[in-house]
Amino acid sequence: MRKILITNDDGIGSDGLARLAAAAAKFGEVWIIAPDGQRSAMSHYITLHDHIDVYEVNDFPIKVAHAYKTTGTPADCIRFGLINYVRADVVLAGINFGYNCGQDIQYSGTAGAAFEGASEGVHSIAFSEGAGGVHEVSDRYLEQLLGEYIDKPLEKNTIWNINFPECSLADFKGILEDREVAYGGYFKDSYPAEKLPDGGTRLRINGEMDVKAQEGSDYRACLDNYISVGKVRNIG
Repeated sequence: MRKILITNDDGIGSDGLARLAAAAAKFGEVWIIAPDGQRSAMSHYITLHDHIDVYEVNDFPIKVAHAYKTTGTPADCIRFGLINYVRADVVLAGINFGYNCGQDIQYSGTAGAAFEGASEGVHSIAFSEGAGGVHEVSDRYLEQLLGEYIDKPLEKNTIWNINFPECSLADFKGILEDREVAYGGYFKDSYPAEKLPDGGTRLRINGEMDVKAQEGSDYRACLDNYISVGKVRNIG
């Protein structure tokens, strides 16, 4: 039986993780190893100078082979998961809360976890959706796309990156494959500054949604209410 290792960067309690696990359970034996809390924008960060604690989770909402929560990062979860827990045939990451398109992919803990799987020679897929809480398209098409891409060949150090649009089924337009990574990102960031009493400056990121993206790109597809499917290469 196919062994499937799943993580995400939104934490063990995220709704997207549970929905992905439920769909994946129809395709093999599912193992969950996920951070114990929010780890978004961790990219491919792994823990080098501290320990990682791992605890079994007995009340995960979906019936799986095993579920664990950890103090580590999403990439940690896949790295030690493949070495210490299960030599999986497939790595899945997501479903992320918010698109992973364009340059934002380089920051994504979800994509970082999938890249970790790919670097270990394991077939890896990242799933993301809009952050508005509208799941109609992902709920309808997740299992279909998982079935299509769970064995679809990939080159070395490459992942499938799948993004579901944030729209109703009535407004959904279809599936677009072979999407390129958009030049820009999902957010246009700024760093408002505040002077501190000790003479320092405090910066806090403030992201505003950018609604510009080139034709043929992953982000353009999502903005136009399509599912975006594309390959993203990591290194080498």
